Amino acid sequence: MKKYNKDNERAKYQYLQFLREARRQSESSLDAAAKAIVRFEEYTGFRDFKLFHIKQAIGFKKMLSVQKSERSQLALSKSTINSTLNSLRAFFLWLAREPGYRARISYSDAEYFHLSEKDTRIATAKRNKPVPTLEQIKVVIAAMPSATDIEKRDRALLAFTILTGARDSAIASFKLKHVDISHRYVFQDAREVATKFSKTFNTYFFPVGDEIESIFRDWVGFLRKEMLWGEDDPVFPATKMELDENRLFCAGGLDRRHWSNAGPIRAMFKSAFKGAGLPYYNPHSFRNTLALLAGQRCMTPEQYKAWSQNLGHEKPLTTFLSYGNVEDVRQGEIIAELGAPKDQHDSEINMDRLATLLAGKLSQIRA
Repeated sequence: MKKYNKDNERAKYQYLQFLREARRQSESSLDAAAKAIVRFEEYTGFRDFKLFHIKQAIGFKKMLSVQKSERSQLALSKSTINSTLNSLRAFFLWLAREPGYRARISYSDAEYFHLSEKDTRIATAKRNKPVPTLEQIKVVIAAMPSATDIEKRDRALLAFTILTGARDSAIASFKLKHVDISHRYVFQDAREVATKFSKTFNTYFFPVGDEIESIFRDWVGFLRKEMLWGEDDPVFPATKMELDENRLFCAGGLDRRHWSNAGPIRAMFKSAFKGAGLPYYNPHSFRNTLALLAGQRCMTPEQYKAWSQNLGHEKPLTTFLSYGNVEDVRQGEIIAELGAPKDQHDSEINMDRLATLLAGKLSQIRA
């Protein structure tokens, strides 16, 4: 069975170079694009892209609608199908202007890689994601053991995540020199810390409880004073693997190096939540928790701006729209509270506050 087409391979290589160098897309985005194209090639039997016909796109969409995931054996989700078709549409739009292809592929041909409007709405609909409460996070941290160095590290890592809202990739790459305990902040330096979009910014410790901050403070003190680690050593080091008496690998303490990826951090979160008898929440969900706290605690536009900036967002609307969804249960509570009788004076104060907040939002949009 044919496994590749040499002319297609050349075109794919040039396209991925275009995405990497001209569009400045990440390696993960390039992988997604390459995967979508190969999936289409497998459907056509690796037929030359120059022989493309709109019937191929139509048939491919039908095939995706009944195809099952290799991992779950369930039908592909609308969002997966939509992202695959989007990648292919972008690829064929690029082909339509390339020498050797533009006489055979038109821009309108690429439009056949579209889901129906109904399926597109289903694929792109926003759905509420479960978000842990600050109280749940505190319960998990309190339930974590802290007898060994590894256990201390794990507990401090969860505390640090809610204390700063840092992404797991950044957490895996922080060095001790990025932590300023006395001024209560971490420096997310994109030259050395794996921040999103390579942003550089300071994150001051969020007001989530003295006990949480103390856990992280004690951990940094342990690394500096007892382990005698220096500025370029990791804040959260990898686990050192050793051989036991049966010549099997086992955890042997802390290794003086960074994790190569955030996989161990997510595994640590799973273990911690399971140990506390709570459903698993991934590291990124802690950012949603902090965004919801902003809505409860920030009383002025300036305060909300500072909180948003602390999460690494350039615009407060990013925090407000992308992270600030109110959970269904809380939504019902708020609506019920709004129906309760209020003192007239309090109502006037609340209306004034709402007007001030909206004025601040509108000015930011215009800016």
